[in-house]
Amino acid sequence: MKYQNYIFDLYGTLIDINTNEWSAQLWKKMAILYGYYGAHYTYKELGQAYGRLVEREKKAAHRRHPEYSVIDIKIEKVFRRLFTEKGVKPKKALVQEVCEVFRCFSTKYIKLYDGVTELLDTIKANGGKIYLLSNAQRTFTENELNMLGLTPYFDGICISSDEECSKPDAHYFQILFDRYGLKKEESVMVGNDYLSDIGGAADFGIDSLYIHQSISPKIEGELRSTYSVMDGNVYKIIDYLI
Repeated sequence: MKYQNYIFDLYGTLIDINTNEWSAQLWKKMAILYGYYGAHYTYKELGQAYGRLVEREKKAAHRRHPEYSVIDIKIEKVFRRLFTEKGVKPKKALVQEVCEVFRCFSTKYIKLYDGVTELLDTIKANGGKIYLLSNAQRTFTENELNMLGLTPYFDGICISSDEECSKPDAHYFQILFDRYGLKKEESVMVGNDYLSDIGGAADFGIDSLYIHQSISPKIEGELRSTYSVMDGNVYKIIDYLI
């Protein structure tokens, strides 16, 4: 084993996903759902209010954490506010349900990449530890980890919405390392984003493996990874790292 700790990005690295959060059809359905509970919007009004509240939450998170260069928010705060702006006081369970419905309506497909289970099984069989460092919303991601059978593999999980901090910010990497007592020389980051995953790992001072997938951002500049898999073949990660 080249490393003791294998830190994975999630979407575009382990999970292949396609979402569209701005389709008219999505917001028409969400407007109906909000209307069920007395929060009446046109679909255009709802989409605009959502965008406005996301930006407001980002500014609030930045005020709370001026030391973070890249922040994240808890999206459930936005969905709750969409109710309260129409005079409706939703219960926590309803807000969670709305978040889940939004994710379902906006997801075209979601699945594991070929080779993911074999990769994670191989790491475990060889005594390695597996960690998740994902720019994601817990209200979406927790369900998807469980649905796809990934949760038991992880020795530790960090989700950006919980921390209000995102990759490539070094603070987010540090949160993971402090929480689980990781050492940089024993750790490698695996991800499909040359800036968030690979640039973040390089700036933090750990090795990395870049895997290029169809949803990876276009590389515009230096790819600073220790290893690279440019054809999306997850099985090759085993050859490089194990």
